[in-house]
Amino acid sequence: MERQLRINWPAIVEEAKQRRKAQKLTQARLATLAEVSTPTVSNFESGTETIELATALKILGVLGMVDKRILIFPEPIAQEDWNKGAIVFWGKDSDKRVRCAISREALGDHFKGDGKNLLKVFEANRPAIEQYARRKYLANQLEADGTIAAELLIRTDDI
Repeated sequence: MERQLRINWPAIVEEAKQRRKAQKLTQARLATLAEVSTPTVSNFESGTETIELATALKILGVLGMVDKRILIFPEPIAQEDWNKGAIVFWGKDSDKRVRCAISREALGDHFKGDGKNLLKVFEANRPAIEQYARRKYLANQLEADGTIAAELLIRTDDI
């Protein structure tokens, strides 16, 4: 499946300039903090030259414009939660564990789950389900739960 990524680069550069000024940083100070040259920052802000992505990320990172969160799934175990009608699996972001779940309805509607062996359907579609979980996590679509602070639940409407 081919995906297209569209970036509004002028808007990103403008936001970076505004943040630099709001943080009362000179281009020279930003360059020092980002470990790039002052002319590189100047060229980035003017948009007159191409810039390597790694260099742009250094500048944007100093300005707080890079989200460094990442959700991985190191625990291969998933289990059914009969109270929620879902399959529960765990993700991890640095030291933080994230309880993830996909509803029985979502498995049935989108992954041909027949309601009999949800774990088997989950395992057969795990990479796609984990990708949906990552998207929800990075979009901060977590929910309050009575037993834990927050969880990520994938519903039929999310897919």
